Amino acid sequence: MNIAKMMQQAKAMQDKMQNLDAQMANVMVEGSAGNGAVKIVTSCKGQCQSLTLDPSIIDANDKEMLEDLIVTAINDAKSKADAKVAQETQTMMSSLGLPAGVKLPF
Repeated sequence: MNIAKMMQQAKAMQDKMQNLDAQMANVMVEGSAGNGAVKIVTSCKGQCQSLTLDPSIIDANDKEMLEDLIVTAINDAKSKADAKVAQETQTMMSSLGLPAGVKLPF
C-alpha cells in the first residue's frame, strides 16, 4: 500500500469536490407551483435569482394562496437543485472510479 499515492488521490478528490461545489453556484434550476403561475429560479447552491408571478393569480383577497404557491415553488426548486447536485456528485465520483453511494468524510 502506497500511502503517498493514497494521499494524492484523496487530495485530487477533495479538489474535484471543491470545483463541483463552485460550479453548482452557476447551475440554475426552476421550481414552479400552480401550473407555472409561480416560478422561482435558484442556483444549485440555493441563491434565488428570480421570482415570476402570473398576474392572473395576484388577488389581494387571497394572500394566503399566493404565499403557499411561493413556498411550494421554492421547495420545488430546492428539490431540483438537490437532485442536480447529487447527480453531478455521482458523475464526478464515477469518474474517479468510486462505487455508487460511497460516503466521503469530506
